[in-house]
Amino acid sequence: MERTHPFERESRIIFLFWLESLPLEEQYSIWLSKAHQRVLPMPSSPIPRTAPFAEEEIEILNRVVGSASVTQRAWLAGFINGLDAASQPVSTSRTAEPLTILFASESGNCERLAADMAKTARKQGFKPTVIDMADVDVASLATVRRLAVIAATWGEGDPPARAVSAYADLMSEKAPRLDNLEFGVLALGDTAYAEFCAIGKAIDERLAALGGKRVVDRIDCDLDFAQPASRWIDQALKVFAPPTREPRGTVIEVDFTQHAAPAPLEMAEAEVIEHINLNSSRSEKETIHLELAFDGKAPAYQPGDSLDLFAKNDPAYVDALLQAAGLSFNDGLRIDLTDNRDVTTLSLRTIEAYAAATGHQQIKSLLASGEARGWIVGRQLIDLIETFQVPLSAEQLREIARPLAPRAYSIASSRREVGDEAHLLVSAVRYQSHGRARKGVASNYVAECLKKGSRVRVKLRPNRHFALPVQDRDIIMVGPGTGVAPFRAFLQERRATGANGRSWLFFGDRRFTHDFLYQLEWQEALKDAALTRMDVAFSRDAPRKLYVQHRIWQHRRDLVDWLEDGAYFYVCGDAKAMAKDVRNTLANAYADVKGLAPEVAEQAVRTLERERRYLQDVY
Repeated sequence: MERTHPFERESRIIFLFWLESLPLEEQYSIWLSKAHQRVLPMPSSPIPRTAPFAEEEIEILNRVVGSASVTQRAWLAGFINGLDAASQPVSTSRTAEPLTILFASESGNCERLAADMAKTARKQGFKPTVIDMADVDVASLATVRRLAVIAATWGEGDPPARAVSAYADLMSEKAPRLDNLEFGVLALGDTAYAEFCAIGKAIDERLAALGGKRVVDRIDCDLDFAQPASRWIDQALKVFAPPTREPRGTVIEVDFTQHAAPAPLEMAEAEVIEHINLNSSRSEKETIHLELAFDGKAPAYQPGDSLDLFAKNDPAYVDALLQAAGLSFNDGLRIDLTDNRDVTTLSLRTIEAYAAATGHQQIKSLLASGEARGWIVGRQLIDLIETFQVPLSAEQLREIARPLAPRAYSIASSRREVGDEAHLLVSAVRYQSHGRARKGVASNYVAECLKKGSRVRVKLRPNRHFALPVQDRDIIMVGPGTGVAPFRAFLQERRATGANGRSWLFFGDRRFTHDFLYQLEWQEALKDAALTRMDVAFSRDAPRKLYVQHRIWQHRRDLVDWLEDGAYFYVCGDAKAMAKDVRNTLANAYADVKGLAPEVAEQAVRTLERERRYLQDVY
């Protein structure tokens, strides 16, 4: 009988063991070459003279390998690999270890880190479950054994908007005991704010108070979080791994899950093709409509996304800072500070760094007394250096000033209408504090430094949690001031796609005659039915200030009817007061219109949030 397989029985087993360990593409290649009995071109002496064999052994190997078929060569490779594998102890099969990764994210950073952690965990034999804190049932945490929390702090010590309800439940008496829980917390924040990483710290303490065992120490990350977060994830996975875990051997993991982290987005350069102040000359405000054109295609943004804009510092401010530090002669430092360093933000960490670099006793006393937290309010880095002057080196000043981060602005356009452009709406921030005129870095870079023909660097920041619903759904949009930017994009998109859902816009600003942003566009949208209804509130046009939440209350019956019919409710703008006032007003509207007790009305709003029909993009 003709032999159809060039291997002995024992060798076949070893070969198959090796073959199954290969990626599918290589398995298929070997199978295909055998199926067609195709011999690949092979040199007559494929074994080089430099191989670690004696000369006569190389000649023997060349005689065997040089004339071998593809199948025979595969067998030889498999045979050798199989021998090596057979000499190693084979681990017994085991169940993947469950790991819950809970994230609370506003800008998307914590969500991306959670996806990264899940991907790495899978490769190490875990069975990770990634949960948005907006979706978590706090009572379910009682069944969790291993928990990694990645949480951001937003603004002045607040949880991310989508996580507010779950965070409140965790901090309340309703939270369950967690005596069987092992946990670790990774906290993200911004040292520009006094309550740096407050939410991560609070969650860390609360989990421990509920009986959880902290097995991974919390770290608090600033804006440059990438490297410390990566180290924390690696350490956490080592700690969460059971001590009796057997090595898995060499396995190539392929991750097809929905939580895979997206590829990093690239920075793009754009040209300013339009730069218009939308306020009148008599307004106290300056709000710039900025149109950007890209070399080639625009970033693939969707309505609701933002652009990170990479600004530069005010040259006059940098000169004053260098003068105060005694470094005005250093042109290289001037360029670096203008382009790359945050030279305005003053935080407790900045003061600590200044004290460490200079040894200034008054600064140390300020920190020791606890008065530094109050002293920094309303002040900037230049105030610190002018008030506590000591000679500084260029390197010391660089170290005190952290890297200059980009500023995110909601995109105010739809690609379906503007093509390869992106429009932004930027209000220049200017105020007085401690006898000095202050300016927002990015907003005044746009207002004062950019003009038609200028070039600017931007980077797309997707926001899938602030996206339009299907076309036949109604939408309610609350966007005072520059908060109206994404809703301009929404209406452009719905007009271009022929959406048949209704749309209702609440807009507010200071004065009707001076601050009615995009007034003509809203009028056109009402005419062509892209916008079904619009209500406005101008706070300075009446003796008593009128805001968007007052209009919401005024039209609460219609509003609740829309929501009962399935409308989506969007809020964009100020997080400190407006967003909270709007939410409270909506809960009160439900209580009044439906005759509900306050706690039941609050649950009605929470239901909208859980259904992803109450969506916020606040700052």
